[in-house]
Amino acid sequence: MRVVTQDTFGGPDKLHIAERSVPEPGEGEMLVRVAAAGINPVDLAVRAGAFPLIGDPPFILGWDIAGTVEKTGPGVTDFSPGVRVMGLSGFPEQAGAYGEYACVSADEFVRTPENMPDVEAAGMPLAGLTGWQAFFDEADLKANDRVLVHAGAGGVGHLAIQIAKAFGAHVTTTVSAAKTDYARSIGADEVIDYRATDFAEATGDFDIVLETVAGDQLLNSLGTLKPGGTVVSLRKAGEDAERMAAEKGVRLKSILVHPDAVALQKLATLVAEHEIRVHVARTFPMEQAGDAHRFLETGPIGKVVLVN
Repeated sequence: MRVVTQDTFGGPDKLHIAERSVPEPGEGEMLVRVAAAGINPVDLAVRAGAFPLIGDPPFILGWDIAGTVEKTGPGVTDFSPGVRVMGLSGFPEQAGAYGEYACVSADEFVRTPENMPDVEAAGMPLAGLTGWQAFFDEADLKANDRVLVHAGAGGVGHLAIQIAKAFGAHVTTTVSAAKTDYARSIGADEVIDYRATDFAEATGDFDIVLETVAGDQLLNSLGTLKPGGTVVSLRKAGEDAERMAAEKGVRLKSILVHPDAVALQKLATLVAEHEIRVHVARTFPMEQAGDAHRFLETGPIGKVVLVN
């Protein structure tokens, strides 16, 4: 089978096609013919060596997989060959999504909804689970909560807005001017052009803030919370932020997404009920993985996906 790999850390030019043997599924595993693989910012950081999750190259990037079950290993009873599936595979261990086949743990996957194309399914797991785990594992989202989602047109942000709206929250988001109409189209109640307006002065009294940027913005986000509110950051918070949270009487959580088939099934149900949808900005064939990484660096709306 063909895979996308790299021999050294570096830029998108380090990604290249290579041949590997098709793996054999073991106990609790299944072999998936990969139709599409989602690309996430963590992929770019691992490629460059900035976030060495899976050791030194050579390795195969990617964790978001959508495709069809080719073969099941011993102990797998919930899936059979021919079934369409999607999942966040093995994160943060190497999963090898950038290839024609991948061997995955069956308990990390769910059936793909009939109304969800594979390219959209490949964009759901990591980003969707990040939003879900932030809202429900860390922040206890409830109807009528006031929620602020930063970077609401990004991969995580556009799904987080839709998830929060599906559960009855009032959602404010920050985006660039060119993305304000899109943010409103997916349900954002209030949209702030972060280049023109200081969100910390324009907003306040949030129950939950999903912080996707960190840095100084994390401190500003803490200032917008009502007492007892929660900021969930996608990056580890520093001592200044922790001190400020304690002084204000608010909660500061950091999250690293993990596979969760139960939550992913709930997201799949929301897709089937037309409550949420993955926006795919662009697809690239596997052999153009480097170009796909460059495109993601431009900050497109939604997701970027590799296809076989």
